[in-house]
Amino acid sequence: MSDFSVKPVLRGDRTVLRPFTEADAAVMAEIIEDPEVLRFTDETSEEFPLERLRSWYGTRSDQPDRLDLAVTDRTTGELVGEVVLYEWDSKARSCTFRTLIGPKGRNRGLGTEATRLIVGHGFEQLGLHRIELQAYGHNHRALRVYEKAGFVVEGVRREADLRDGEWVDWVVMAVLDHEWATHRGHPDLVTVGSTAR
Repeated sequence: MSDFSVKPVLRGDRTVLRPFTEADAAVMAEIIEDPEVLRFTDETSEEFPLERLRSWYGTRSDQPDRLDLAVTDRTTGELVGEVVLYEWDSKARSCTFRTLIGPKGRNRGLGTEATRLIVGHGFEQLGLHRIELQAYGHNHRALRVYEKAGFVVEGVRREADLRDGEWVDWVVMAVLDHEWATHRGHPDLVTVGSTAR
């Protein structure tokens, strides 16, 4: 089991995940303020001025207990979002996953590939046993991405948050190392292959 101090570059067919730099702050500021990102992320009363974001993204590579990577379009190099493994528990070999993809990265398979890349790295290179996440129950796009990458619903925290005057659920999902070893982020192919005769 390695810690998260090594910040890799992970390459897929559509995306490249790379360490953040201070220079990414301006684009991430736009992504964080996108209405859809705001709708599907946990509300916070904190403000994120550009200087604070420069400090945040400029220090992500210094964090040995988490892995924050920029999601970029492989063809253009454009920054479209982020993927993060955090809340690392070395004894349980587990962590939490989160992602956000801005408007320029949506509906193109970039989020699905980025999820598979970082989750695969967590299991295959870092030796994790479990990766979990929570997502709003009304965030159907994200839930579908996570399901396609092999996450399994473990439960629902019913009406756990009040958003825009409405109670919303949190869906808890996880994927385990032995599950990943079977499907490598493509559970639909395993199901199809195992039922075909």
